[in-house]
Amino acid sequence: MSDIEIAQKADKKYIIKLAKEQYGISSEHLEPYGHFKAKLSLDYIDSLKGKPDGKLILTTAISPTPAGEGKTTTTVGLGDAMNRLGKKTLICLREPSLGPCFGVKGGAAGGGYAQVVPMEDINLHFTGDFHAIGAAHNLLSAMVDNHINHGNALNIDPRLIAWKRVVDMNDRALRKIVIALGGTANGFPREDGFDITVASEVMAIFCLATSLSDLKERLGNIVIGYTRGDRKPVHARDINAHGAMSALLKDAIKPNLVQTLENNLAFIHGGPFANIAHGCNSVTATQTALKLADYVITEAGFGADLGAEKFIDIKCRKAGLKPNAVVLVATIRALKYHGGVNKEDLNSENLDALKKGMVNLEKHMSNIQEHYGLPCVVCINHFLHDTDAEVEVLKSKVETAGGKCVVSKHWADGGAGAEELAKTVVDIVDNKPGKHKYVYEDKMSLWEKIEAIASKVYGAGEVTAPPKVKAELETLNMDYGDLPVCMAKTQMSFTTNPATRGAPTGHTVEISEVRLANGAGFIVVIAGNMMTMPGLPKVPAAEKIDVDANGNISGLF
Repeated sequence: MSDIEIAQKADKKYIIKLAKEQYGISSEHLEPYGHFKAKLSLDYIDSLKGKPDGKLILTTAISPTPAGEGKTTTTVGLGDAMNRLGKKTLICLREPSLGPCFGVKGGAAGGGYAQVVPMEDINLHFTGDFHAIGAAHNLLSAMVDNHINHGNALNIDPRLIAWKRVVDMNDRALRKIVIALGGTANGFPREDGFDITVASEVMAIFCLATSLSDLKERLGNIVIGYTRGDRKPVHARDINAHGAMSALLKDAIKPNLVQTLENNLAFIHGGPFANIAHGCNSVTATQTALKLADYVITEAGFGADLGAEKFIDIKCRKAGLKPNAVVLVATIRALKYHGGVNKEDLNSENLDALKKGMVNLEKHMSNIQEHYGLPCVVCINHFLHDTDAEVEVLKSKVETAGGKCVVSKHWADGGAGAEELAKTVVDIVDNKPGKHKYVYEDKMSLWEKIEAIASKVYGAGEVTAPPKVKAELETLNMDYGDLPVCMAKTQMSFTTNPATRGAPTGHTVEISEVRLANGAGFIVVIAGNMMTMPGLPKVPAAEKIDVDANGNISGLF
């Protein structure tokens, strides 16, 4: 069966009953959205603050390929397996974006028999969080242009407005636009553009905020542009937008509870991409899970050079989180792709290509162990065509590099297929946990932080930037130099060229743009030609998605 067919046949339990049975959460603390998803009240979350934290496990992956890796599937399978072993475990995932769902990637609720459900709801409108984030962002956009139209008392320079609009869809035609055409009644014409909602600073703020008051303060700190002449920053609070923005987000900020196919509770909340944002689920969901469970497994988007680095250097730094171990997901198919095999030939045994492609896995392992300071368990997400010889080569190479390697069959067998992985992870977390460290220190300059990530994590030999970008960084460094940096880079490679496979060294990382995300508390650094508004492929996934006369959806994957 397809993923959606498996999900539709799932024996789901009412979320109110499940929360009570598994974690003693009474119904008055839950706001149900139908029978199978609910939001957890902030009052209940506040009541947990005195409880000790559980142990935190991060799931990440090698550099993504068209062959697929399976981070979310592994997170779900591992969580189910640990619960099968009697370990009180919660998983924390990000909400999927409609952009890739209708584009090329598909949904993000896991796959096979390691999924979270209701799958269609999660992948589509869910509880409306993304709509609220988009509305809050665009309210600020509208208020900026409205302020200028009605006299511009703050003396905002229309040429220096740094706040775009957003939509949760891959729409390349909106990357660069002109607004307010049609005469004086429509405002002042100027250049503008759209980002995808997951790249919005509001999304980052939403995921890093620890309370409604913290959310409101962060929203007020957003820099929307600069004044004429003296170029002083203008904040969202200066145009009194942060209160209304917070009102739009007051329900969205409450974490969402759903369940796995094996009826284990799961948090799904927030959804920034790791290639253009910080790539982690909400701090609120993660911290709440740590108070409820003995073990919490969370994912960080794309490869460990992006999601895991930002998890450590942004999320853990900001929220005081202390991860104990990392699960690095790889597939033999993906490693053969990194070794030069074409996509159509990946099902054939090829030990030479596997050995060659192992450099990508080894570099990610090295980063996790050396630069992030954490023990690494390599999960081989098993595919039907993997051969015994390929598995043995991979396990031997991983163990030689000082890591643990486990074959897991959670996609086919659910939690039962990941029990060996669960035992290995529990043993490391309980007996040999790591103590994470940052890739760079706060006191370093912004340029030094960029160089640290590029050289240590990406293996680059040089970082370059046009004079204009360097000047902007020097200016930002004066007031915001203590902030972490969020690298927006292709997820497909350690380089800025998505076609470069493996783990090259000595390459050049080109910085093309920098953006201040003052409310979120970091500097966005765009490397290469990275777009913050993706486009649809020639044949988008949307062409296969349909609904019948009874409302049954098909084609989601």
